[in-house]
Amino acid sequence: MSYQHIVVAVDLSEHSAFLVNKAAGLAKAVGAELSVIHIDVNYNNIYAGLIDVNLVENQKSLTDHSTEKLQALADQVDYPISHVMVGRGDLTEELADAIAKQEFDLVVCGHHHDFWGKLLSNTRHLVHDMPIDLLVVPLD
Repeated sequence: MSYQHIVVAVDLSEHSAFLVNKAAGLAKAVGAELSVIHIDVNYNNIYAGLIDVNLVENQKSLTDHSTEKLQALADQVDYPISHVMVGRGDLTEELADAIAKQEFDLVVCGHHHDFWGKLLSNTRHLVHDMPIDLLVVPLD
C-alpha cells in the first residue's frame, strides 16, 4: 500500500522540525502529498465556570501565533506542503475532522520518551481513535 496524503501533527516544540522532515522524507519516498497540523487546546472545554472575556481574544491571538509558527516551520521543509492547518479543541476529534475533509491516509506524530510523555501523552488516544494508519516517531 502506498500513501497518497500524509499529515504530520506537531506540537510546535523544538522537535517539530525533526518530525516534519521525517514525514517529508517518507512523503518523498512514496510520492505522497504532505500536510502539517497543529491543534491548540480549547480552554472553554476544560473549564465551564466563569471565564474572563479576554480569553476569547487571547485564544484568537494564540491561534494566529500558532499559524505563523506552523507556516514558518512548513517553509523550512525541502518538500512541498499541501496544507498548513491549525485547529482548536480535542486532538483526536480535530484530527478525525481533518482526515475526513482532506482524505489523509497516514498520520505521523511524535512521542516523547520522558516522564511527562508517559503521564500526559496523547499518543495512546490516537492509537485507539485514529481511523487511518498512524506512525509514531520516538522523540528524545
